[in-house]
Amino acid sequence: MQLICSRTIASLDAQSLAPTEAREALFRVDDGFLLYLSDGATAESEERVVRLGLREALVWLNEEPQEAGSFWT
Repeated sequence: MQLICSRTIASLDAQSLAPTEAREALFRVDDGFLLYLSDGATAESEERVVRLGLREALVWLNEEPQEAGSFWT
């Protein structure tokens, strides 16, 4: 597994409305890519791992700053 790119996204906690930072990281694996998503640093943070193909990984890498976080939906 190789880290390709990671980024943080300023966001608000849905419960407390406190500012937090969501994290995203793209990893290259033998048969494609994995995208790690974490919505913050709290104990109740939601984390996901999504398998991506080459096209989806390129879309994620080339997202505009205002589109960051689009893979959460």
